[in-house]
Amino acid sequence: MKEPLDYLNELRRLIRVVTGVLVIIVVTTLLMLWKQHDGSFGFAGRQPQAIDTAKIEAEVIDAVVDGVHTINGLADGVGYQDVLTNCTGCHSAQLVTQNRGDRARWEQIIRWMQETQGLWNLGEKEPVILDYLATYYPPEEINRRTNLDPEAIEWYVLKSD
Repeated sequence: MKEPLDYLNELRRLIRVVTGVLVIIVVTTLLMLWKQHDGSFGFAGRQPQAIDTAKIEAEVIDAVVDGVHTINGLADGVGYQDVLTNCTGCHSAQLVTQNRGDRARWEQIIRWMQETQGLWNLGEKEPVILDYLATYYPPEEINRRTNLDPEAIEWYVLKSD
């Protein structure tokens, strides 16, 4: 029967052998990769071609379809650029389009953003922005379906076998 010290020495020797084999495999792999490397970094000897972006028209990027800008969903009209500049710098245009209100409600929202969110003074642009928001995102009477009338529903009984 072997002593515990003999087992420990055999284990150390085995760990050294396995470590040596792994080092040889890693070094051999790195040498093979280095020898095959041609310096192209994925371009395989060819240079990447530059694209002339001057030919891309702004209309393709931001078209107006049915009075709505396709790039952000905002309605096209007087004040659009001011709303785009002053509102979408802090939040998505969807935050504008999902809300509705009259001029007073939009002014209330702007004041709240100025008091709590760090919105700057809009100055002479504020009336233009308020007109735009009140015109294109006015309050809606019903923005969800009406409740179902339980008396009008034809109920039936499920039968189980």
